[in-house]
Amino acid sequence: MSRIGKKPIIIPEGVEVKIEGQKVIVKGPKGELQREIRQEIKAEQENGKIFISPQKETKKTNAFWGLERTLIFNMTRGVIEGYEKKLELRGIGYKVALEGENLILKVGFSHPVLIKKMEGVKFSVEKNIISVSGINKELVGQVAAKIRKIRPPEPYKGKGIRYIGEYVRRKTGKKVMGAEGA
Repeated sequence: MSRIGKKPIIIPEGVEVKIEGQKVIVKGPKGELQREIRQEIKAEQENGKIFISPQKETKKTNAFWGLERTLIFNMTRGVIEGYEKKLELRGIGYKVALEGENLILKVGFSHPVLIKKMEGVKFSVEKNIISVSGINKELVGQVAAKIRKIRPPEPYKGKGIRYIGEYVRRKTGKKVMGAEGA
């Protein structure tokens, strides 16, 4: 049994949920999201709550049961509050700018890196901090990971793009030998 999957999802005020077969559509003040759930899982709506239950017994049913419940919960929360990931640029000469709705990164390459705006995601920039926001948690996380992958933080000087609050373990580097040798 899935402990997470058994919990009902309480539908918040101002959110409208439609379940049409295996398709779940969630509408809220910030927008609309829809998702096709797996064949092994069934979703039902009663009394302002969504109940997720297994429909077929397979080896992975319990794993997908909890996963689908979490994904639908993230949809209901996203259309009300939205999600945001913040990234920080560290390094001498590392700069970020917005050009229209696209992001331009200057992070030590011979050319600036252009990141085009994706549907459902917004960028904002404050000095060396990039904010990626939207209503779809998966998409926000994916775009933030794509930006971080351009120049991940390196362990010697700590330069690169990192999430706010991310700890980068530093290495000491080469030791300087004395004038007389070892």
